[in-house]
Amino acid sequence: MSEERLDALTEAAGLIGEWQDSKGCTHRLDDATRRELLAGLGFPAENASEIDASLERLRPPASPAHWPPLITAEQGRGTALPSFLPEGTRYVLVLENGERREGRLPRAGELPPVETPGYHRLQIGDSVRTLAVAPPRCFTLADACDSETPRHWGLAAQLYALRRPGDGGIGDTLALERLVRHAAEAGAAAVAISPTHAMFSADVTRYSPYAPASRLLYNVLHAAPEALLGEEPVKRAKDISSVNDALPRLEAEPLLDWPAAAIAKLTWLRALCEDLMQREDAKAVRLRQALAAFRQRGGSTLEHHCRFEALQQRLGILDWRQWPRELRDPTGPEVAHFAEVDSRDVEFHAFLQWLVSEGLARAQASAREAGMTVGLIADLAVGADAAGSQAWSRQAEMLEGLSIGAPPDAFNVHGQDWGLAPFSPQGLVRSGFRSFIDMLRAGFAHAGGLRIDHVMGLMRLWLVPHGKAPTAGGYVRYPFDDLLRLVALESWRHRAIVIGEDLGTVPPGFRQRLARHGILGMRVLWFERDDDGGFLPPAQWSRNAIATSTTHDLPTLAGWWAGRDIEWRDRLGLLGEGRDADGEQAERRSDRARLARSFGLLDPLASSTVLEATELPVSQVLDAGAQQLGLTPAPLTLLPVEDALGLEEQANLPGTLDEHPNWRRRLPDATARLFASTEVRDRLEQLAMARRQAAQAVTTPETADDDGDE
Repeated sequence: MSEERLDALTEAAGLIGEWQDSKGCTHRLDDATRRELLAGLGFPAENASEIDASLERLRPPASPAHWPPLITAEQGRGTALPSFLPEGTRYVLVLENGERREGRLPRAGELPPVETPGYHRLQIGDSVRTLAVAPPRCFTLADACDSETPRHWGLAAQLYALRRPGDGGIGDTLALERLVRHAAEAGAAAVAISPTHAMFSADVTRYSPYAPASRLLYNVLHAAPEALLGEEPVKRAKDISSVNDALPRLEAEPLLDWPAAAIAKLTWLRALCEDLMQREDAKAVRLRQALAAFRQRGGSTLEHHCRFEALQQRLGILDWRQWPRELRDPTGPEVAHFAEVDSRDVEFHAFLQWLVSEGLARAQASAREAGMTVGLIADLAVGADAAGSQAWSRQAEMLEGLSIGAPPDAFNVHGQDWGLAPFSPQGLVRSGFRSFIDMLRAGFAHAGGLRIDHVMGLMRLWLVPHGKAPTAGGYVRYPFDDLLRLVALESWRHRAIVIGEDLGTVPPGFRQRLARHGILGMRVLWFERDDDGGFLPPAQWSRNAIATSTTHDLPTLAGWWAGRDIEWRDRLGLLGEGRDADGEQAERRSDRARLARSFGLLDPLASSTVLEATELPVSQVLDAGAQQLGLTPAPLTLLPVEDALGLEEQANLPGTLDEHPNWRRRLPDATARLFASTEVRDRLEQLAMARRQAAQAVTTPETADDDGDE
């Protein structure tokens, strides 16, 4: 009986007891792992009484008075209510536009279809809840360009890697603004960028864009205040701060020195803020009014983050869980008192958020003005640092003691623990999905698209107990239908496309669900293979996913061709068990021949092609790669800037921290000159031509894929 009750609790709490890995092998969680994960989810299960108490807490609500604050629905379809109500129960629905509708439930426990999308107010008896009615799918590229078969292309860039004179060593929104204009001139419809989430101003050694302090705000180190405040105040702030000697050196470095560059930038930004607050000229007054309006619009989300930043700096304690108890409550009187006493520090962090928000808005406006169909595609990281402001300000929605990771797979044989705080599935529901919606809105705010990192997290996440190996984790189920509906609703409200990074261990049927909801998956050159290991021809790539040569976690095209990734993994002991560099390089030589044949660079019928492939110039491979991507039926092809330029080094090497210069590599030249060479311009033109050719080919039958069919 105890085992049966543990099984029942496992299912009720959303813990997945049995799952398949990337090779199709079935795994089952043992009882000890289940109990530890259940405890981390907030449902103790060490004995029968704890299991019974946890099960009782997971019972469905008995009446509308106990319903969650937000219920999701799909436009035009009936909605199952959280608890049983008899047929004929009266309800009142007030739409966002103020229209009032009264009616009775036509079926027991089901609300009739609502045709108007939006966040409406549903009243049943004395209970009032939000009814979020979503379109059946997201806003798509076809909607954006009014074509059923779009064939666009764009670039992908690491924002911090961009260069411009005067950037102080960190890529910023002004460099991004210049990039989108040059990309648009070449015919690009989009520029996908690395995450712009808020980091830690008090700890500039934390700089991975995928481990932010908060996904609700922005990384202030990307701010370029010249565009908003003018060149003269910026110059004056730098002069006052005595950073002019350091900045040219930081800008010239091939690797970004995050701590030094961040300290220098925050120093002169503080001087810039003080200058603005003290000046009384008409422009300064208008700018302060704009800042005040920004703070008002930002509400408690902005205020809490700014207070957190100021508190962390003042206390000198980087993890809020070690702060004095009275300061761990963001809504408590001690935090409010601090905000009054240290109002200038709080104001400074609001000023920083204002600068970067305005800069991102300008970059997206520039992209659209230059003719881009999509413009910026923002990136939503899968989680946030447990020591950051989002975990502090939204504690009821986060899990403590567990972190997000991934089980072992072909590229990470030991599994991964990313050290990121996960949402609580039940906490999301109890809060009305507040943080999830706010997160989506922050991502969509200054973009025409949003890439959701590890999109499988909408359905399930691999959670690892603190202190345990990644293999000791397990999958936890999330409210997938609710999250998909909210993504679709916010996508349409912002008229922005959605891309889901569906790489790794993908649940059966998952990609089909994405396709039905208008979320594009991702197909990467290295993984598009047939059963014999050969690279798929363009026609066999998916129509329901973007096409790209690589990602930030994988080798660049030139680096793969040179075997640079093997050299790195060998040096750092990251090769799989029983593997060595000689064997990996021998296999790579065979793969180079396969790739060259698929690109049409070698005779596909020739038997001895390994040496010939090695002798091919890498520029020829890069050109052919761009063409092949362009010929796929993907609605959007994204070419990383590194592959447009032919760079060998990748942005990030999973499984490493400081051993590899992750998130530090800068591009070799200023944005204005990146595409100046004939070779790069020709490569982009070949990509554009291939996209036009692919668009012309849509009138003929395409090779079917199974991504959109169950």
